[in-house]
Amino acid sequence: MTRTAKILIVDDEPFNVDYLEQELEDLGYETVSARNGREAIEQVAAEAPDLIMLDVMMPIMDGFEVCRILKGNDETRLIPIVIMTALDGIDDRIKGIEAGADDFLTKPVNQRELLARVQTTLKLKQTVDRKLGELRRVNHHFAKFVPEAVRRLVAANPEAPELTKRERDVSVLFLDISGYTQLSERLAPEALNTLIERYFSTFLDHIHDADGDINETAGDGFMAIFQAADDVVHAIKAVDTALGLLAATDALNRENRQQPLAIHMGVNSGVALVGSTRFEGLRGTRWTFTASGPVTNLAARLASIAEASQILAGPETVRRLGDRYQLDRLGRERLKNIGEGIDLHCIRGLSPR
Repeated sequence: MTRTAKILIVDDEPFNVDYLEQELEDLGYETVSARNGREAIEQVAAEAPDLIMLDVMMPIMDGFEVCRILKGNDETRLIPIVIMTALDGIDDRIKGIEAGADDFLTKPVNQRELLARVQTTLKLKQTVDRKLGELRRVNHHFAKFVPEAVRRLVAANPEAPELTKRERDVSVLFLDISGYTQLSERLAPEALNTLIERYFSTFLDHIHDADGDINETAGDGFMAIFQAADDVVHAIKAVDTALGLLAATDALNRENRQQPLAIHMGVNSGVALVGSTRFEGLRGTRWTFTASGPVTNLAARLASIAEASQILAGPETVRRLGDRYQLDRLGRERLKNIGEGIDLHCIRGLSPR
C-alpha cells in the first residue's frame, strides 16, 4: 500500500494556506502548515514532510533563510523545497537558487502548475529515496565483511587508515557452545542454524554494547577482543560480558525449553599482536580484526577445557580483577601447546558487597 505524501505549507497568509490545503488534499495529499519560518523548522524537526511549499515574505524568518538552514543540515537537505514567488519575482528565484531551492511556483498559484510541480518534485524525491535505500542495503551487506574495528580505523583516517598489526594490551574472550556435535546430530541443519542465530544475535549485541570487537564466528563459537586505555578496564569488561552472556543464555533457555543451549568460555589478558587482516578470494575481499600470539592461544585453550556454563580465566586476567569477583581456584594444569603449567580459575560471579 502506497503511503500518502505529506506536504508542509509555510505561509503567513491564511487565505493562501486554505487554498493550497484544499487543492492539495483534493489531489490526495496530506497537508500540515506553519505560519512563519521558525514554526516551519520546528515542524520539520518534529516530523519531516515529503515536500515543503515555502513562501518568501514572512515574519520572524523569511523563506530564503529557512531554505538555507534546511539545505545546510544533513538530516533535512534531501527534503524538496518549492519556493513560492511573485509572478515577476526574478530576484526571488535567484535568491532561492542560491539558498538551495528545488523548484519554484509563481503566485497566484495556477492549479495545473501546482499539480505539475508537486508531482514532478515528489517523483524525484521518491527516486532519490529508492536509490538511497539501495545504497544502505548494499552498505549493510558489505558491512558484514568489514569488522566494526576496521570501520572505526578507516573513519578516523580515511586517506591512510592505520590497519597494520601492532602490539596492544587486550583481553580476549572465546565462547563455544557445549555439546555442539550432539546438537548437530539431533537437529536438521536449518533448525540448528536458526537456533544458533537466535542465541548468537543476542551474544553479539552484548559484545558490541561492551565495546568489544568480534574476530570471527564459527558454527559453534566466536572470539571477541576488548581494548581500553586502562588495562584493568578491558579485563573487567571482558569478564562482565562473559557473565552477561551466561545470563542471556539462561534467559533464552527459559523461552526455548525444547532445545536449551549451554555455553562455556575462556578469558585471558595481556599483550598481543592486534590489527586487521585482509583475505582476497574469488568472491571478493574479506576483512578480519584479530589478536594473535600466546595471549590468544591461552584464551582458546581455556575455553576448550571449560565445562558447560563455566568461565575460565587466565592468571593475568585474574591478577587484574582484584577482589571484584568470586573465583574458584581449580589447580595447576599443563595445557596443550602451552609451555608452563597454568593456574586455573573459574569465575562464579561478582563478589558480594
